[in-house]
Order: sequence, then C-alpha cells, then structure tokens
Amino acid sequence: MIKIFYTQNGQAEVSESLAILKQIGREDALWLDLFNPTGEEKRAVELFLDTTLQSRAQAEEIESSSRYSETLEAIFANTNFLIPSAENYTMESVSFVLTGHTITSIRQVPLRSFTDIQRRILFNPKLYPTGFHVLVGILENRIDLDADMIELMSKEIGQYSKRVSLGEDVNEEFLLDINQLQENTMLVRENIVDKQRMISSILRSDKTPDVINGKLGILLKDISSLINHTDFSFERLEYLQNTVLGLIELDQNKIMKVFTMVSLLLMPPTLIASCYGMNIELPLVGGLWDLAIILSGMVVIVVLVFLLFRKKKMM
Repeated sequence: MIKIFYTQNGQAEVSESLAILKQIGREDALWLDLFNPTGEEKRAVELFLDTTLQSRAQAEEIESSSRYSETLEAIFANTNFLIPSAENYTMESVSFVLTGHTITSIRQVPLRSFTDIQRRILFNPKLYPTGFHVLVGILENRIDLDADMIELMSKEIGQYSKRVSLGEDVNEEFLLDINQLQENTMLVRENIVDKQRMISSILRSDKTPDVINGKLGILLKDISSLINHTDFSFERLEYLQNTVLGLIELDQNKIMKVFTMVSLLLMPPTLIASCYGMNIELPLVGGLWDLAIILSGMVVIVVLVFLLFRKKKMM
C-alpha cells in the first residue's frame, strides 16, 4: 500500500494510485508513505526518485553505517518504533529517505505517529512545507508517545512499590512481573537512544535546512530527559527487585528457623528414647509407672527447652 502526499495549486492532496507519480513532478511530491509495499510500488518509487530503496533486512541491521548513510542526492536513515502490547513490547524498523524536499518512508506495520501526521498535513499543509518538516513532525509525535509510555511504566512501578510497602504477599509471579517491567524499560531506552543517534546524524548533515536544525536540537534535549527518566525507572526496579528478594529470603529464614526449633525441641526426647532402645540395662524399665515417668520427663524437658528459647527470644 502507498500513500502519496503532494501539493497542487497550494493545496495538499493525497493519492493511493501509482499513476499520480507520472502526473506530478518531484518538486511537488511531499511524502511517499510505503506501508508493507509490493515490489511494483517500490520499483515505481525508485524510478520516480531516481534512487534505490533499502530492503527490510538493511533497515533492521544494527551497524551504524547501515542505520544512516548519505549520497549526493539523498539521506537514508533507519530507526525503530516501539509497539506496545498487553504483555510486552516489540520494535519495528522504519526507513526514511530524504531526497530534496521529499520524504519517503517504508514500514511494515501501522503506526499511530504516521496516521496523526498524515491527518495534520491534510488539515494544515502550511506546517509541513518539506519532507524534513514531516520527519520532524513524526519524531515529535513519536517521542511524545514514548514519554507517555515511560510515565505509565513509572506509575506501574509505583503500584508495585506500594504493594510491597503494604506488606502484600510477594511470590514468583511478582518477581516475573518486575522482570518484565525491566525488559520493557530497557526496550524503551534502546528505542529512544536509537532515535537520538539518527537525529544527531541528520543534524550534522549539510543537506539539513537551518530551520530544521533548531527543531532537531529541541528533540535531542527532550530525548536526553527521557533517557534520564528511564535510567531512574530502571534503578527503582532494581531496588524493588532487591527488596522483594530480601523479603522472600526473610520468609525462607523464618521457615528454616521453625524447623530448627522443632528439631531442637525434639532432640532431648529422641536421645532418651534412643538410649532406652539399646539392649542394655537401664533404670525405670519394666513397669507401667516407669513408662509414665519417662514420658513425663520427656514432656518436662521439652517444656523447659521451649521456655529457654522464649526467654532468649529465639522463638
């Protein structure tokens, strides 16, 4: 699928037909948005722009040389967009090609940032006179969404901290939830840092207009603040995880203490019973009253040991 945004008589127009590329000039094309494109659509755009688009494999490479590159006519930039779900987050690569005043985007999944900017272009095209302005708009929108995700994660961390403070039962599932939050926090940070690298590269390019440099500088400051926030959230999660592990260890120590106390309480009666189980002559053997005396002695010893532990505050 392709959406072609272009200007005609000072108005923003959009078309999903490849035929429009033969009717407009390159200076009229504002944004070519390729969503899960077919081979025919990619070839038509390559012919229109007189350049070669990157494949999905190239867009997903992590080497810096593959994430950003320039030619005499174009800027090629790849970045990741975070896709939140109910259980975890995933990242999808998006490619941008800036040729003159035109931007081309290649993506495989629907993204809210793209839909929002497309709606704004049709509503107020004067805000997006070039492809660079479209790119800045997409990044601004995406960074705002990332900030919202970070805020939601921070609130979720606060809820888990409150549960621990209130003394709620913590178990393996609780730890797994915290671990998932840590994974999501790292993904958000990685996603933001990836955009930071791309924006810094575009900012250093001679092809970037001066008016765009100021906007990109503001975006870098916003990203730096978000990175600091994610670092703080990760530290909170580590502290929370250590606290939970400490509480679990305390519970285990209490259980072991109970077993130890029971073993110590039963040790004297067990020793007496073992002695009378040996095939040797011992006092108080043979009569019913002898058995009662022995059992009473065992009970007295257990009570005395119990009282001793209570006095020493060991129980």
